[in-house]
Amino acid sequence: MTLPLIELQDVGRAYPSGETTVVALAHFNLKIETGEMVAIVGASGSGKSTLMNIMGCLDRPTSGNYRIFGRETASLDMDELAALRREHFGFIFQRYHLLTELTAIGNVEMPAIYAGLTPSERRLKATSILNRLGMAGRVDHRPGQLSGGQQQRVSIARALMNGANVILADEPTGALDSKSGEEVLRILDELHAEGRTIIIVTHDMTLARRAERIIEMRDGIIVSDQSNRRASGLELAEGDAEPGALAIAPRIAWKLLLDRFREALRMAMLSMNAHRLRTFLTMLGIVIGVASVVCVVALGAGSQEKVLASINNLGTNTLEIFSGRDFGDVRSAQITTLVVADARALAQEPYAAAVAPTVSTSSTLRFGSTEARVQVNGVSDQYFEVRGTQLAEGAYFDADSVRSVAQDVVIDDNARNALFGDTATSPVGEIIMVGRVPCRIVGVTRSQQAGFGSSANPSIYLPYTTVQSRLLGASSLRSISVRVGDSTPTDVAERAVTELLTQRHATKDFFILNTDDIRRTITITAQALTLLVAAIAVISLIVGGIGVMNIMLVSVSERVSEIGVRMAVGARRSDILQQFLIEAVLVCLIGGLLGIGLALGFGALFNFFVSTFSLIYSTTSIVIAFLSSTLIGVIFGYMPARNASLLDPVTALARE
Repeated sequence: MTLPLIELQDVGRAYPSGETTVVALAHFNLKIETGEMVAIVGASGSGKSTLMNIMGCLDRPTSGNYRIFGRETASLDMDELAALRREHFGFIFQRYHLLTELTAIGNVEMPAIYAGLTPSERRLKATSILNRLGMAGRVDHRPGQLSGGQQQRVSIARALMNGANVILADEPTGALDSKSGEEVLRILDELHAEGRTIIIVTHDMTLARRAERIIEMRDGIIVSDQSNRRASGLELAEGDAEPGALAIAPRIAWKLLLDRFREALRMAMLSMNAHRLRTFLTMLGIVIGVASVVCVVALGAGSQEKVLASINNLGTNTLEIFSGRDFGDVRSAQITTLVVADARALAQEPYAAAVAPTVSTSSTLRFGSTEARVQVNGVSDQYFEVRGTQLAEGAYFDADSVRSVAQDVVIDDNARNALFGDTATSPVGEIIMVGRVPCRIVGVTRSQQAGFGSSANPSIYLPYTTVQSRLLGASSLRSISVRVGDSTPTDVAERAVTELLTQRHATKDFFILNTDDIRRTITITAQALTLLVAAIAVISLIVGGIGVMNIMLVSVSERVSEIGVRMAVGARRSDILQQFLIEAVLVCLIGGLLGIGLALGFGALFNFFVSTFSLIYSTTSIVIAFLSSTLIGVIFGYMPARNASLLDPVTALARE
């Protein structure tokens, strides 16, 4: 015994409506054999559209059993129902349901994309079907450029694309003029003659009489089921095979997935292009967020480098040894144990790259009638190397000057301005009075950060032996500067210096200022501030992501009908999810690239107009910002995409 093609047993379908329930089908029983042309007629509200949706696996009955090819549909999941629609059913809708972004051939190809045909195969087949239906010259036109009859032909071609053996036509001539309607009916007659099962849902009895079987419905039940022999007895044409599911050559799984991904990507780009302003406004939050993150990190790196450069002017890897227990020790002036012999002992240590004993005092500087109060620094010849001081002109005094207690002086830029003003004449070689001691200027240093204090104070540098013997009359030192070799960590050197001097003095009557500690502290502070501001910038990225989610939710609601059409032609839920997720990720990816470009452009302008400070861009921060924008697309795009994939096909198709 041959199983019927379609069999409904005691099928019921009810819809909630407020506090009541509307019954569309009640205890409905129907069998349709392969190759029949059946017309289902009835007034509006009789349940015929509900019946068609159930037969086409767009909807499920609330009770009873529905079998297609002997398979019980109640046990099938959504993807298995999609496979049935994709392989066995072709839908011809009253309102065509063509996607406006696609051409005629693009709409026709859609079912074959989900069926797994290659691009060349589906284009060849779609062109052939459109040519057969008289659309040879209109294949590249969009729906808005086609007449109603032409759009219905495209809808029919789409229904035939996968070799459907069941054609479900919902009021196929309802929106057409009489001539176009007659052409559509002629096409349906031809399809029936080829052996396809044609099910027409209509309220027009004239149209119904073209079928070989007429089923009349009222209030969700069959009131009449008559055979129309005039339309029966059609034989298959010579050489025609009975239609069935489209034969698809086996393809590698990853190629199928790649093809579906390409289609989803293409549709996402078409949708974005169709709504350019909305897409740009959606991107704007991502653009601002990414640009903010990149610029803030660049600003932090630039400021950190600027600060570290200033610290380097104080002397890199430097230990400063002072008398007393700490800064502010009132007894430090009475401690005279820090002497030149300590400096010489330190100079013998392997970690010491350079050692400079220093003494200091203040004095009056005179040149002619000009006087200035200055800081007098008695230093060794290695002092300038230790502190990284740079010359503007002239030279430094050397070790011979230190040994011979020479009256050679190096002045800084502030002292030069105080004594000689803005004159362009070089002061090198001039004789100045330091207190009562005449000294010859041998060099002038460049302006630099002088240390913890005002860098505007005039300073001069004499051999420490000269200051001790001619100005102070004492042999003790104010401090000793030790430049640590690059191979030795400064904290290790600090412990070694402490141990050595404690042994020499028999007590710890000194303290050490480690400039590397200052560097680390400032670096950590700068990094913390950069992280703080970057965190604020990341918030803008999250806000942008929420904006993407909101717009994508709106996009889903606007494109419900498109989703329904795709599901009707066999799209899986994963196909719908993928398409909308790709669109969200694309928005964020492009927004990320634009944000990076904006940040780099801002940096170029900033560096052009501000010469004393520059933004330093980090490749890592750029990559992280870009990856973050991608991740935001995935995270915030998933919910709208999932909502789209969970839509019920029949509900989606009912939306316009």
